[in-house]
Amino acid sequence: MSATRNNSPSEDPHSLRHRSSNANVVVEARDYTSQIDMSPLQPFHKKAISSSLDGIRILPRVPTVSPSNLEDVELSLLSEEERISAGRNLQDGDARSSAGGAKTIAMSSRDKKAMTLLIILYLIQGVPLGLALGSVPFILREHLSYSQLGVFALSSYPYSLKLLWSPIVDSTFHPSIGRRKSWIIPMQLIIGSLMLYIASNVGRLMENPADNIHELTFVFTSLVLFSATQDIAVDGWALTLLSQDNLSYASTCQTIGLNTGFFASFTVFLALNSEAFAEKWGIPRLELSTYLRFCSLLCFGVTFWLTFFETEGSESLDGSEMTVTSVYKTIWNICKLKHVQALIVMHFFAKIGFQANEAVTSLKMIEKGLGREDLAIVVLIDFPFQILGGYFAAKWSSGDRPLRPWLWAFWPRLAFAFLSTLIVYWFPTPPLSYGFFVFLIIHTVLQGLASTIQFVGISAFHTRISDPLIGGTYMTLLNTFTNLGGTWPKYFVLKGVDYFSEAYCEVKEAHSELLVKAAECVSDRGKEVCSEIDGQCITERDGYYYVSAICMSFGVLFLFFYIIPTARKLQALPVYRWRINPE
Repeated sequence: MSATRNNSPSEDPHSLRHRSSNANVVVEARDYTSQIDMSPLQPFHKKAISSSLDGIRILPRVPTVSPSNLEDVELSLLSEEERISAGRNLQDGDARSSAGGAKTIAMSSRDKKAMTLLIILYLIQGVPLGLALGSVPFILREHLSYSQLGVFALSSYPYSLKLLWSPIVDSTFHPSIGRRKSWIIPMQLIIGSLMLYIASNVGRLMENPADNIHELTFVFTSLVLFSATQDIAVDGWALTLLSQDNLSYASTCQTIGLNTGFFASFTVFLALNSEAFAEKWGIPRLELSTYLRFCSLLCFGVTFWLTFFETEGSESLDGSEMTVTSVYKTIWNICKLKHVQALIVMHFFAKIGFQANEAVTSLKMIEKGLGREDLAIVVLIDFPFQILGGYFAAKWSSGDRPLRPWLWAFWPRLAFAFLSTLIVYWFPTPPLSYGFFVFLIIHTVLQGLASTIQFVGISAFHTRISDPLIGGTYMTLLNTFTNLGGTWPKYFVLKGVDYFSEAYCEVKEAHSELLVKAAECVSDRGKEVCSEIDGQCITERDGYYYVSAICMSFGVLFLFFYIIPTARKLQALPVYRWRINPE
């Protein structure tokens, strides 16, 4: 999240990571913040927790524990990767040793107030993420083709690329305002203003989104960009906002805040926005404009209070800290290592095998008749299972071969991608039976566990090889490439679905049958136009199955001929081979 310098030898910040995978829409991810550590770090081990649907992940900052335990915890959201990625490690301050044994440090009222502030700031950050990476793509699916959804999917990119500007956010500020408030205040004002703009124009933008797809993409990309920048600053502020004894609670604040904001904008909003859900429970339907106005008022209110009633403490800026230039130079030096280049290639293509499943399957299920509120329930049930699964998976990833579970989990993930394709092909006609819905939940949970195992393994490997002298920079760089591997293919996958699809509008006349090819009959808008001329939209070939076959075939071949041999070689390298020579 942020490129942050340590203020004392005891502070041990690391990088944070996001994957967005959306309920197979893009959210991976995760990927998210970059944080740059300027002091020697001790080796540590991360646990990671992922959720199944969506390529969307939000990874929290986690406390660093003693080398004897080698355990940290990272939390990630929503789906299958694409997610979101973001994580940072904070040194454990919950317990301190004494002559008589360990004793718990009581939390002061100042720390309780700081935790409340951090949770609110992270919540503000999670709201636009839940909209851009979760609920809005599902709403747009009713009016857009998959190619147009691919364009909108570009809005998730900023969270995977925060490394590019996080050193600037960390080092550039106005002293009279504060190092972190100099960025948080203007970013939140912009976020609130953008949400008000969308709320005021939601009728025009969403009524006919095909004509406004580029404006929608630009607005939501900007929303995610400013949220990512706010996230960098908040991560850095957390290091000084909490006392040294309670730094480990920063992870808790991020988890609660981000997840609350994300689920409010994705799972909760998607259900309350559903006409079927509102009718079933006898409540008014929550409009997108109403929700956005409420969130913008919350954003403005917090910003007003932050500006006039919250004082930021000073941070030491000694001359030993790395400059922005030196940070970028370090990143380039890491990329020049041959084995790092091999790892980057592996990350860029490793997730292609299940990209069709993550980017399109949930949309296809909704197209086949799965209610949006039902999908929201599936995601909600899946999330706690991923937390528990990530905890146990982290234990498996400990040791000298953290890539072993990562490699093993490729097979069930590819198998679940194949099974998902079959589920879409034989999807039952609504209403869905209770048995099928339970089967769908079990399938989603198991699929998410396989994703979690992979995420845990690769996190542990990154932790093991990162140079402790530049741990934050190294970790963030590796996490960025991992998250990009789950982000860049989605645009082409969604484009490919339309490219391989063939449909026509069948219009029947009195004594003959006229077949008229419809250029957009794969989208709901095209079907609507066909219906207006009393026709029937017929899909001769669904490109989803072709794209799924291409992705899975590539995934199996790339796994056999590159990933397995390369991963084994990289895992066998001694740790010193991953170090760079200081200049």
